[in-house]
Amino acid sequence: MSEEALDRLLQERQADRLPSVAAAVVRKGEIAWSNAVGAADYAAGVEATPQTQYRIGSITKTFTATAIMQLRDAGALDLDDRLEQHLDGIANGTPTLRRMLCHLSGLQREAGEMFVTGTSPTEDELIESMGAVEFVLGPAQAHHYSNLAFALLGHVVARRSKLPYTQYVDERIIAPLGLTRTTWLPQAPKAQGYLVDEYARTVWLEPETDLAGTSAAGQLWSTVEDLARWATFLAGGADGVLDATTVEEMWFPQLMYYPDDWVLGWGLGLMLYNHEGRIYGGHGGAMAGHLAGVYIDRKTQTGAAGLTNTGTRANMDLFAIQLAAKAIELWPEPIEPWRPEDEPPADVRELLGRWWSEGNEFVFWWERGALQAKVAGTPPGRAETTFERDGDGWRASAGRERGERLRIEDGRLVWSGYAFTRAQEPFKA
Repeated sequence: MSEEALDRLLQERQADRLPSVAAAVVRKGEIAWSNAVGAADYAAGVEATPQTQYRIGSITKTFTATAIMQLRDAGALDLDDRLEQHLDGIANGTPTLRRMLCHLSGLQREAGEMFVTGTSPTEDELIESMGAVEFVLGPAQAHHYSNLAFALLGHVVARRSKLPYTQYVDERIIAPLGLTRTTWLPQAPKAQGYLVDEYARTVWLEPETDLAGTSAAGQLWSTVEDLARWATFLAGGADGVLDATTVEEMWFPQLMYYPDDWVLGWGLGLMLYNHEGRIYGGHGGAMAGHLAGVYIDRKTQTGAAGLTNTGTRANMDLFAIQLAAKAIELWPEPIEPWRPEDEPPADVRELLGRWWSEGNEFVFWWERGALQAKVAGTPPGRAETTFERDGDGWRASAGRERGERLRIEDGRLVWSGYAFTRAQEPFKA
């Protein structure tokens, strides 16, 4: 029954005038479902399958962001470096790498008018063209999506690694993760890209543009099953590729796309959608004749990918998120039976229970081998703090006041510059 519900969503999406749609759901690192409906190529009479390659467009940016974070972790760069520190002599190189990763650089959207002329710049031409680019917004003034920024980040990867950008991504990311159907140029079986005529219900062939010197912004092709595996990586990293702590940093919101409606945020190279109270991280993609989306919920480790071979109307971002949400509904997390904890250390016992600070009541407790705290009455899972031992005290390792020390002093606690007492007290005069 679960697979039938997902099949139905897929069929409904393709029936809305899309040549084909392929999709996959991943749960805790395993592909739980995949399927495809429609024609990969009308002229050749080829039907789409989950192994069919489609162009994934800007999902390529998540690979570029991963490469930048790898180099940061290796000490080759800092996210707050300016672009000009890594591309010597480049004009208009003042944006920081961090702002470029989250589209706060203010750089114009495209590298010239490549989508008007149909000709992509070479690497050298891209660098030479920087003297004529515009900053359409001030730095960090507001979100402004920039393919140019990510094309330039690809050149940073090449300069710092001393490898061509595509070779670096192949060797350091794609190969270690076993993404055998993720390539820079299409490999059969592949989907032909189309434009569906809105009124005649016919289709036109779309070209397969080589992005050349801007490949880091959107050149990759992939399958839904490879993207499902990529979603798992984006949720938690992988040994030898990127640590989980670095991936967590990529998920931290750098901005809200709609400041007055927190539906979409941006991390470091990741789009963060708030869908029905869950945050799904990933990215969408669009190139001539292709639309793509891959998103995952980190809490349940459930994600989905959707691909289609038309460049309009499909909204694969929302489709992938809807598939993941349906999978979470169909396969709910198991409810673990409660079991008593092991006795906490003696010095922890004296910390447990209720404390007061700033006139508010806090609760400290021991769970799964860790000291925890929260404001009394806070719903489960909200604003909770986890502490780790730090010398003769503790340090908040997650949650409220993360990074701040907690120490015991004269029968009270001192945490992040405030006293915690067993009874409610006013501030010291």
